[in-house]
Order: sequence, then structure tokens, then C-alpha cells
Amino acid sequence: MDRIYMDNAATTRVKPEVRDAMLPFYDEVFGNPSTIYYYGREAHKALDHARQQVAAAIGADKDEIYFTSCGTESDNWAIKGAAFAHQKKGNHIITSAIEHHAVLHTCAWLEKHGFEVTYLPVDEYGRVNPADVEKAITDKTILITIMFANNEIGTIQPIAEIAKIAKAHNVLFHTDAVQAVGAVPINVHELGVDMLSLSGHKFYAPKGVGALYIRRGVRIDINQQGGAQERGKRGGTENMAQIVGLGKAIEMATADVEGHAKKLAHMRDRLIDGILAEIPDVKLNGHRTERLPNNVNVSIRYIEGEALLLRLDLAGIAASSGSACTSGSLDPSHVLLAIGLPHEVAHGSLRLSLGDFNTEHDVDVVLEKLPEIVKTLRDMSPLYADRNQ
Repeated sequence: MDRIYMDNAATTRVKPEVRDAMLPFYDEVFGNPSTIYYYGREAHKALDHARQQVAAAIGADKDEIYFTSCGTESDNWAIKGAAFAHQKKGNHIITSAIEHHAVLHTCAWLEKHGFEVTYLPVDEYGRVNPADVEKAITDKTILITIMFANNEIGTIQPIAEIAKIAKAHNVLFHTDAVQAVGAVPINVHELGVDMLSLSGHKFYAPKGVGALYIRRGVRIDINQQGGAQERGKRGGTENMAQIVGLGKAIEMATADVEGHAKKLAHMRDRLIDGILAEIPDVKLNGHRTERLPNNVNVSIRYIEGEALLLRLDLAGIAASSGSACTSGSLDPSHVLLAIGLPHEVAHGSLRLSLGDFNTEHDVDVVLEKLPEIVKTLRDMSPLYADRNQ
């Protein structure tokens, strides 16, 4: 059976070019970059090159990039580091109700340690109103953290506008851009953000490596004590092969990011239009145009998301659901609830996220198989049978 992978928002495969760039750092250029002899110097040279690649990809300077293990670590460091570094000024943090759990759980942890957090609502499309951000700012506000683009519904936030508000009030601004880097053009200086998180496995680098952009002059606490790595802010011997892979992958992903986005958006729109045309009682989640070029998220009434995923898998299609059933929870996505979906509708949500390895043929297959699967599930559903009663 030919298999179609449409869960690229969850993770991506490592590209061959990225894998090939990494291989020498396992058995040839294996030195510790902190050492001064040949093997260490060669490793350090590669470390500097990867840092420059990441910086160039987001419009930053090389010394503003710090390597981490993933986007979750980057989010934790940015939020906790800023909170504790500036707690003499205040203890108030502003975020949104639809952030990734890496942000929400970090904020909840800070609430147990004396900080106050405002969770801003979003509109029906998942957009934060910049006016709400400004209204929430107090003289105790030290940090605003709003994601660049939502990982579930793909909605892109007005980051530059929020950054201007933060700057006007002398408040630090962090954005979780894990889903956005490599998908849309990003320039941190044009956006005006103080910190930005990214993760390699969202753009064809290996899992286990990420980065945090910290604008020069921004003060946050040290991530972890140890050695002098990452300019003394994150101790621990650098994961050289993964870092090299991150640098190569982000360079490839941003070489023609606009052309790349256009190609994915065409397939995305074909999926959205086809699903809405062929399947009744379906709602598109997220903003129709201000969304990631690879993201399709729909709620299909009268079915359960987990059953839909299992049927899709049997048909050779990998996707994800807005229901957290597969993780042992009966609660639907907090994102879908935040945009106003009732529980029963949120449970029937489907996310298809495209990537570089998807083709127009893949789209054709999904548009052929999905309506058949939905019909089969609805035929078994008492909710669907009783819908007009």
C-alpha cells in the first residue's frame, strides 16, 4: 500500500541533504568544540557556521542565536528566564488561550511561583486582538508571549503589531514560531520581537534540536548551569550532528520560502475547497487566508476524530485530530474550544498538514478517500441518524 503522510505539523522526515550533512559529525569531525586542538577547532567552525545559517534564516545576528534541544526548551527558557530576570520590576505575564502546551504549562508553573498570568481570548478564527493585549498591560507586566502561528488551526497572529505595543510599554515580547519558521518569511528585526523559539524537526531537521533567538541586550536568566557553552547561558556539550542538521535544514527551508509557501498553499486550498464541497456539515477552523500555507483543519460533524484517524490510517493516510482521545484524554483540543466550537463538534476535527514530500496526487487520493470514510462513519452514527429530529 502506498502511504501518504499529512501530519507534517507534528514532525517531518529528515531530508537526505540534511542527513548527509550530519553524518561526518558522528565519526570524522567528532571533536568537542570547546577544545583547542584540530578536532575541536573543526567542530567549532561547524558550530559557528550553523549558528550563522540559523541567524541568516530569520534576519538575526549570529550572536543572538542559542542552540537548545527543542522548541519546548526554547519556550521554557524564554518565559522562565525573562520572568525571573525581571521579577523585581513586576510579576505579570500576558499570553493567549490557544498557545502550545509548552507555553501554557510553563505559565501555569510560574503561577505557582508567585507570577500572575493573563490568558487572552481569541476570536472565532483564533486571532488575538492587539487591542486586548494593550488593555491587559499593567505596571507589573514584564513579558508578553504570543505564538506566531497556531499548531492546530494554522492561524497567523498579528505579531508585528503586538510587538509595537510591547515596545511602547517597555515589555519584553516572545513568540513561539515553531510552526512558522521555514513555512513563511520571518525577519526578527522587522517584526520587532525580543525572543523567538524554533524547532528543527518541523522543517526536515532531526528531532532533538532547536534554537532560541534572544535580541542583543535582552536580559534573561541562564538556562542551565554547567560549562561555558552558548556564551555561558546554556551549559552542556553541544549536540554537533543535530546542530549541523538544523543549520542545513533551515538554510534549505528558507532559500525560497515564498515559492515554497505558494506551492503548499495551492495544495492546501485544493484540500479545503474539495472537503467543503464534497462533505456536508463541515466547518473550516482557523482564518481562511491568514493561516499557514500547509495547514488544513476542519470539523466534521457527527463523527469522532479518533475513529476517523483509524479509518484514514487503514487507507494509508496519516493525519491528526482535534480530539486528545489518543493521548488518554476525553477532552477535545483547548484551541478548538477557545474558538467557540462545542465539545461534540471539536471531537470530530481533522488536521491535514502538508510538507515538501506531498504531491498533487496525494491531494487527489485524500479527496477521494475522505468522503467515503466520513460516509461510512456517519452511517454507523446514531447522532447522524437523529440529526433532523
